[in-house]
Amino acid sequence: MGLISEVLLLPFAPVRGSGWVVQQVLREAERIYYDPATIRAELARLEERLESGEVSEEEFDRQEDELLDRLETATRTGAGTGDGTAPR
Repeated sequence: MGLISEVLLLPFAPVRGSGWVVQQVLREAERIYYDPATIRAELARLEERLESGEVSEEEFDRQEDELLDRLETATRTGAGTGDGTAPR
């Protein structure tokens, strides 16, 4: 039965392969997005932007809250490696 179903589903192989690729890209993007080192670097850049006057205090607070939420999620789930790179 397995061989027959594989033969019958062969025309759909490119679609299944594309789905796998999209899934891998999404997984890698999430690892980078939730990497604690990346988030800390973004916090540092945000603080520099506040000090240089590029962002207002309100905008700083909003973005800082978002980054801290991401950092909390990252530490809770153990995402990323903490060194600015995603695990391979």
